[in-house]
Amino acid sequence: MKVALVTGASRGLGVEMSKALAADGWAVAVNYARDTAGARTVVEAIGNAGGRAAPAQFDVTDQDAVTSGLEQISRDLGPVDLIVNNATGPQPEFAIMEQSWRTYLDQLEFFVKAPLLLLQGVLPDWRERKSGRVINIGSEIAELGNPNFGNYASAKGAMLSMTRSWAKELGPEGITVNLVAPGWIPVERHADAPQSTLDWYRDRVPLGHFGIPYDIAAMVVFLASEKANFITGQKFAINGGRTLL
Repeated sequence: MKVALVTGASRGLGVEMSKALAADGWAVAVNYARDTAGARTVVEAIGNAGGRAAPAQFDVTDQDAVTSGLEQISRDLGPVDLIVNNATGPQPEFAIMEQSWRTYLDQLEFFVKAPLLLLQGVLPDWRERKSGRVINIGSEIAELGNPNFGNYASAKGAMLSMTRSWAKELGPEGITVNLVAPGWIPVERHADAPQSTLDWYRDRVPLGHFGIPYDIAAMVVFLASEKANFITGQKFAINGGRTLL
């Protein structure tokens, strides 16, 4: 059984990705930083459905934590075959004159540094086996450029460029790297979003409705599968047509 590591998997989109991968036959390392109860719930749900999973608590932005976390996953489930870079921190919005370099670095820590640390942690093994997959979770905002969100947009844009560079470098070694770019998929942390904001966004989706977490999870499962063996370096927009506007 191959092993998938889903970062930031105790809530939000990570929960659905973890469950969907497990249903497709992957053993899943459910990564989280602090939400132990949430991670346990995901692991239990996967187990109750007949799948295999284990919690994996570590900070994906910390080098030592990543090293020890990957070692623990290997002991619990086996060596990692797939990394889904989904973890994120707070996403504050600032007008340009309120932004600082720190507000940009905070986003780059999750969307560039963490994926790099994780890839470096597994790459020697992947190179030896001539296999491995990375699926980065990007955002439509990298293209749409929401105002007051330059910190987040630029980091997600960097993640896309990084995806393409890694794909070209690692392709000859049998390793694929792709990016899934969701639109706004309301999850727990959006519970307080005003109805007017929800309506504004929905009215600008060509399909006329919000997506659900499984829409993203289904693409992740596809890219993780053998059906995607000849796909690398690509961005897949899952946003109901938003980036057509």
